[in-house]
Amino acid sequence: MRLEKKTAIVVGGGQQPGDSIGNGKATCVLFAREGAHVAVIDNQMERAQDTVSMIKSEGGQAFPLVADVTSEAELKKMIADAHEEMGRIDILHNNVGFSLAGGDTVIDDITEENFDRVMTVNLRGMVMTCKHVLPIMRAQKSGAIISISSMAAIESYPYVTYKTSKAGVVAMTEQLAYMNFEHGIRANVILPGLMHTAMAIDARVTAEKSRDQVIAERNAKVPLGNKMGTAWDVAYLALFLASDEAKFITGVSIPVDGGASVRRG
Repeated sequence: MRLEKKTAIVVGGGQQPGDSIGNGKATCVLFAREGAHVAVIDNQMERAQDTVSMIKSEGGQAFPLVADVTSEAELKKMIADAHEEMGRIDILHNNVGFSLAGGDTVIDDITEENFDRVMTVNLRGMVMTCKHVLPIMRAQKSGAIISISSMAAIESYPYVTYKTSKAGVVAMTEQLAYMNFEHGIRANVILPGLMHTAMAIDARVTAEKSRDQVIAERNAKVPLGNKMGTAWDVAYLALFLASDEAKFITGVSIPVDGGASVRRG
């Protein structure tokens, strides 16, 4: 198995209600299928436990922890608790982020409150999680950090805070990579494009636009096959980056976007 005897923390491993699996839950399940012991982190125990139950039903190892990414104290405790439970931390997977649900909008209309809310969840939370996991990985002289950004970081995107925060995730990852060469720690970032997940779809449904319309419009924008990707597309790339197969890869940003990045602008 590709992650045999490895341990992983997945921040954002729970799942909001919906008819499709989310990136974090899919990653947790796949890591466990490949032999990892997985700490599933969410801000709601019920959602984390749901992912853990799915993993255990398949014979995998996992346990839930609760942490609010807007609280450094909670993140620090979560890292400590996961380390105590598993003995080491081989993989950190940062998956938390939102946009419209946090009040994001175009720069003309953004408020200070909503800007700070989205930046705190999307960027500061990842920075603080990395801050507290790095001493453990440095002591081990090994580790893999994978963070979920977005194609919005590098392509035209209307909502200012999401784009800014996700570009920040790319910059943070590059710094993590070059500041930790000597410690054997790799850091890479995934840039999902248009994905068929509950979070991406449901936030765009309005009284004027049905769920089916949202899905059809998003599918039509995807160059490869006119169909959105799924959480499993993101999870399989995360699996590769977490594994020893990617031992010579660090500091890179990889699109998972059905070809959209070749025509960005």
